[in-house]
Amino acid sequence: MTDTPTPRPDAHLDHVKAGPGGAMTDEVGVITGDLTVATSPLSDGRAAVLVQYTDADEWYTLTGSPAPVPPGGLTHLHAAVLDRVRQGGGARVPNEGERPA
Repeated sequence: MTDTPTPRPDAHLDHVKAGPGGAMTDEVGVITGDLTVATSPLSDGRAAVLVQYTDADEWYTLTGSPAPVPPGGLTHLHAAVLDRVRQGGGARVPNEGERPA
């Protein structure tokens, strides 16, 4: 890959175990198991959401990223993504209508 995604230094970063069916990425499809999720603010009011196998070198774009930052802010978006990944089922970044208020 020429444009390998990497999280920004100001990213929210957490480890999570993916639920059955894992998390869907743009680059390699579904990944499962122990994952690290990074949610980084972008200058245009959106956020990039990346995921990797915990302790691996490669990062992947979680499908649906970049996404608008909701009114609750980046922390709210990151929490919603973590919940989705824990649920599994090919988790993607939730869209505006799917995020809890």
